[in-house]
Amino acid sequence: MAYPDSILFNVTKPARYTGGEWNSVVKDWQKTDIKIVLSYPDIYEIGMSNMALPILYEILNRQPDVLAERVFAPWVDMASAIKEADIPLQSLESSHPLSEFDVVGFSLGYELTYTNILNMLHLAKIPPLSGDRDESHPLVIAGGNCALNPEPMADFIDFFVIGDAEELLPKLLDCLREFKSKKDGLCRKELLKQLATIPGIYVPSLYTVEYESDGTFKSITPTVHEAPQVIKRQIVAHLPPPVTKPVVPFIEATHDRAAIEISRGCSRGCRFCHAGMTYRPVRQRSHEEVLEAAGEIIDNTGYDEIALVSLSTSDYHEIDKLVEKMIDRYGERNIALSLPSLRLMVDSVKLIDSLPT
Repeated sequence: MAYPDSILFNVTKPARYTGGEWNSVVKDWQKTDIKIVLSYPDIYEIGMSNMALPILYEILNRQPDVLAERVFAPWVDMASAIKEADIPLQSLESSHPLSEFDVVGFSLGYELTYTNILNMLHLAKIPPLSGDRDESHPLVIAGGNCALNPEPMADFIDFFVIGDAEELLPKLLDCLREFKSKKDGLCRKELLKQLATIPGIYVPSLYTVEYESDGTFKSITPTVHEAPQVIKRQIVAHLPPPVTKPVVPFIEATHDRAAIEISRGCSRGCRFCHAGMTYRPVRQRSHEEVLEAAGEIIDNTGYDEIALVSLSTSDYHEIDKLVEKMIDRYGERNIALSLPSLRLMVDSVKLIDSLPT
């Protein structure tokens, strides 16, 4: 059941919580075996500007037996309202409580959202501590660049996805399919053991972690043979096709434009940049693929601005050719180009000067 009007009419930006946006995917709840809710631990406007969310949303919903829905951290007025009304936090697409999904997946983009994760679990009436959850609760998982340092959230997360999710999602879904088909004979702990055998998955409950007297990390030891001593970050060798049918928000997002990931990773190695280290190696799409994707995304969304996204856009190997062809092909449609993350170099200045004003 959707949130009642008595709540929505009394909170700021109620469209954050209604769903029904253009290009959102609503599947038959009863006829879909695996139910996943992609949970972003920040408000709607910020989460809808995240690059990972539409990628996972499209990959998962492409599977006929999987549905992926979305939920975002509610603003303080909405959080107070649903708590007072004793209404659990629910998904946008079908308005189902998070507790009814098989998997609640959080994106760990930055550490300041960790408390939002705990608050969202509390609002969803899901025990925050993984040790307090049983067969009746969904699996609570997490991925993203902060998952490379999982220990701060290890007590709350059933398992972490380390690295590029595209690389291990097929094996993860196969494992969940097997679990769903044998639910009477396979307990939650056995499922976690099976998941631990998938490269890139870290199950904290299957390890003993020790710390020095000053609180620094000392050692991590597997407690079962299924859990590997070393968990290797998964890297997708070739980027999948860009998302060309993203959900279009009803309200203005932080980055209110279409986005195409032209490359992933960075070779610069700036010491202040976490992402520059964790998303290596550099993988790039061809300018032809980006051009075709741009046309599709314009037609599918109605956006009049496209961001060519990369950790260092000016380092893209065909950036001059790409910008020139984008202007030639879509300039007459008054499509603006955004080039985020440009290094301050002479080439970057020339690139900016080439853009239409």
